[in-house]
Amino acid sequence: MGRTIPSFRIALAMEKEDWKPFRNALDKSDRKKFDEMFELPKFYISACSNSVQYVRLHPTLMSILLYHYKQLRECISEVERIEVIVNSKKKWLTKEEGKEEKEEVHATLDTYFIKNNANL
Repeated sequence: MGRTIPSFRIALAMEKEDWKPFRNALDKSDRKKFDEMFELPKFYISACSNSVQYVRLHPTLMSILLYHYKQLRECISEVERIEVIVNSKKKWLTKEEGKEEKEEVHATLDTYFIKNNANL
């Protein structure tokens, strides 16, 4: 029996072909990025195939968005992890500076009282 809906791999190739005039209008560096972007849906072929969308661009765009969303979440997690490290070091440095200031204040007060008591 024949298929009425092409496999998603074929549909993806057809979609990429439809976007060829747009791709050709891009700079060479952007063309490479465009080609890389169109490779991303291949990571989600089974999900795209099972979504059975009438507009073949929809699962393509959703798979690209999902990939980039996951990348963004990883970047945010990494930034948050680095912030925790930086903030803990900042607190540690602040505590060390505070100790030095307290020691300096105690030394100054001791000197003050020694001088004042000597005069008594």
